[in-house]
Order: sequence, then C-alpha cells, then structure tokens
Amino acid sequence: MAKTMTSAAPGKLERHGLTDEQLRAIFRNMLMQRQLDNRGFQLNRQGKIPFALGSEGHEAIQAGAAMAFDRGKDVLAPYYRDLGLALGIGFTPLEVMLSLFARAADHNGGRQFPNHYSSRRIGMMSFSSILAAQIPHAVGAAYAIKYRKEAGRAVLVTFGEGTTSEGEWHESLNFAAVHALPIVFLCENNQWAISTPVDKQMGQPEVWKRGAGYGMPAERFDGFDPLATYDVVRRAMERARSCGGPTLVEGMCYRFLSHSTDDDDRTYRTKEEVDRNRQHDPVPRFERVLVENAIMTAADVDSMKKDVLRETNAATDEAEALPYAPPSELYTNVYEGAYEPWQ
Repeated sequence: MAKTMTSAAPGKLERHGLTDEQLRAIFRNMLMQRQLDNRGFQLNRQGKIPFALGSEGHEAIQAGAAMAFDRGKDVLAPYYRDLGLALGIGFTPLEVMLSLFARAADHNGGRQFPNHYSSRRIGMMSFSSILAAQIPHAVGAAYAIKYRKEAGRAVLVTFGEGTTSEGEWHESLNFAAVHALPIVFLCENNQWAISTPVDKQMGQPEVWKRGAGYGMPAERFDGFDPLATYDVVRRAMERARSCGGPTLVEGMCYRFLSHSTDDDDRTYRTKEEVDRNRQHDPVPRFERVLVENAIMTAADVDSMKKDVLRETNAATDEAEALPYAPPSELYTNVYEGAYEPWQ
C-alpha cells in the first residue's frame, strides 16, 4: 500500500533567490488551485458540469515548478492534474471555468474533456487523457527547439508515477537522452495511479533512479515544499536551456481527493491513510512558513483568501452565463478539407 508522505517541518526559509513578491505569488497560486479544485467538485455535485479532476496535494509542486518556467520562451506539456502549473504560467480562472463548463469561448470550443487545458498564448500544449500520450509530443517539441538552434528555450513535461509504466514514457526518455534534447521530465508522484499503489506497478519505487539507465541526471525532492520544487526544476530547466540535455526529476506528494468526481477512493485506500498524509498538507504548511518569516501577516493571508474566493466566484458566474457552441459547428475543426466528414 502507499506509504505516508514525510516532509520537513515548516519554519526555516530557503529562498533560492526568490523575492517576497514571488513567494506571495507562489502561495496565491496554491490557494487558487485549492479553491478552483473545490469549485469543480461542487459544480459536478450540483449537476452543472459532467466531470472534474482534482489536484489537492499537488499545490506546492505545481506552484514551485511554474515559478521556474520562463514565460514566452519555454513550452509546457502538462497532464490532466496540472491546474496549478497552468495557472502559474498565465492561464486564468475564467479560462479554467470555460473548460469546465464547455462553453464556446473555451480555447477548445467546448470540445475538450474538463481539466484538459491548452493555450498557444502561454505556450501550453494540448493533450489527451491517454497516459503518456503527451510525452512523445513534448520530446518532439524539444527536438524542434534543438533543430532550430533556439538557445534559451526548454520543454517541461509532467506526468504521474503511473505514467512511467507506459512504453511511450520509456521511448521518450531514451530518445531525449540520445539526442541531448532540452527537456525536463517532471514526475508528480502522488503514490496512486487511480486505484493502483506504487508497489503494485513498479519493482523500483523510486522513479528518479531510472534516469541513470537512460544516461541522464535525475533527482528526487519534497513535492510538498514549493521552494524545494522551484530549486530542483529551475536547475534542470537552466541545464536544458543551456544545451545540457534532459533531466528526470521526481517530486513526492500525495493525492488527497479521489482520482476524479467519478471515482470513490474509499474502495481502495483507507481514510486513516489519507488523514495521515493530510498532516503534511502543503497549503497550510507554506502559509506557516510565510507568516513565521514575516513575509505575510495573518491579516494578509485572510485578505488573499477572500480575494481568491471573489475571483473564483466571478469566473464561475461569467463562464456559466456564456453560451455553448452551436450544433452547426459540430464538425468544424475536426477534419481537414470538406465540412462534412462523410464526403
């Protein structure tokens, strides 16, 4: 069974060069993730949206990694639990809600699965629900960057530990290593591949150790700590941008919610296990770090939480009021050439 995630106690602040403003931005990202996650599950239970995925427990790893992303240059190839990464590189709460409500104004015209974001504006690639399907695409983007000699750019591709059992994952790491591509492979190890624990899917439970087999550097870190995450991902991205080749990094976290609104996690894990891991919840943990180090006051935290809730409510109301795509557009942007696919 999955084990309890352990992490260092809050208090000591290692900035890794980040300013007070950047630290507050990381915390706001984490709060927004948590709020939007809750809203997605609420809307599903109200019958307003068909499906939602949650990232509770991933807030720190995603907010920290997003801070290491160079907007306007880097490319992100996310997976379906990467709400915080999307927010951290420029996706807005309204865009998140347009996706959940499947409205016509959504980047994908309301056609894509909920929580499957994409945005050319911010350099975020489209992806599918198929595990590992985005990883060869990410490697292709990294190959294009190298082929075009576009120094100073890199690709960040993310996935859960379950994805590392897929053949595409292995093929992609091997290809990236052989061609020394500018890419960072970030494993968000939350210890559960839907209902399958780590010890039922891999003989070597430490994903980062596989990096040596492909000839690339690798590192494991505390994914409940956004600053440790930032440090590791930043160093890996800088290595990729400077033609140093790929890196495999593994952040240890935990999935607090069910896999999705269609899943009942009580059928495969105990409430006691979840409660034990909740003791390391990265959101209140980082809040304590900021308050104890005088980066924020308790009043600042309360004000930020209220602001995040207001923004979430406004985005929800605006997106819900917008129309769906008209039925006449059913076959547009699906096939090249003829409007009717049967011609």
